[in-house]
Amino acid sequence: MNGILPLWKPKGMTSHDCVFKLRKILKTKKVGHTGTLDPNVTGVLPICIGRATKIAEYLTEAGKAYEGEVTLGFSTTTEDASGETVEEQTIGEVIPRERILEVLESLTGKIEQTPPMFSAVKVNGKKLYEYARAGIEVERPTREVTIYEITLLDDRTEFMGETISFRFRVKCSKGTYIRTLAVMMGEKLGIPAHMSDLTRIESAGFKLDDCFTFAEVEGFMETGQTDDFLLPLERGLFHLPKFKINDKVARKVLNGAVLEQTGDVTAEKGVPFVMVDPSDKAIAIYQVHPTKEGLIKPVKVLAQES
Repeated sequence: MNGILPLWKPKGMTSHDCVFKLRKILKTKKVGHTGTLDPNVTGVLPICIGRATKIAEYLTEAGKAYEGEVTLGFSTTTEDASGETVEEQTIGEVIPRERILEVLESLTGKIEQTPPMFSAVKVNGKKLYEYARAGIEVERPTREVTIYEITLLDDRTEFMGETISFRFRVKCSKGTYIRTLAVMMGEKLGIPAHMSDLTRIESAGFKLDDCFTFAEVEGFMETGQTDDFLLPLERGLFHLPKFKINDKVARKVLNGAVLEQTGDVTAEKGVPFVMVDPSDKAIAIYQVHPTKEGLIKPVKVLAQES
């Protein structure tokens, strides 16, 4: 059993919970997720099965999209609705639509974020949430992420009330914390805020319409229809450059050979690319050799010679 399962992750489960449950359903240990999705978040979670686990890191690198809701008026310890209230503020003003749009525009592009204490980012070998649960505050590393686009999903011209909530859609790079983005929206408006709802609508090219629920996967397994929910691992490599090779070269690639960089292979140093055989099957991931001029070397061999 090899391929990618685009799973619809329900609320209340961690990414590891999903992997554990699928190992039981699929009766295989070779199951891996493609980056953590918070327990309170629903949505797209691509799962790699069998040989596809070799490319999990490349799916993690690809961009993501979310639809969420930010609530202005109070902040929380976890930056989402599950945490305890940290700061409250009654909103005594009417916020015009233009001001919110300006804030969203100011957060578009390359921005710096500090991960929340309740997150899986590691500091000195321990996850931040482990420090947080022990009541220990540690210095958190600031990271640069890219917000490609933020869209306001609310047609009001004015926003008012003791608390104010509005929905948004965001396309972003890996490593972006949408909880933190919601807090940053509030900071720019001068009002404490938190993320009150979130769904991941796209990850590594997989969208909501591609996803299967646990119940659907169980149904397919009972009837032996594994091909109905497993997608080829090539789907997870859509964002990488691809070079087609003939059967003779393919045999060398399957053996993990270091090859000469021909004029057809135009990749740059440090950028992985996919070698595909004449039938468009991805058989290996290569890169320009870091130290030997004019050569390319394998990073991972994906297919086994039959």
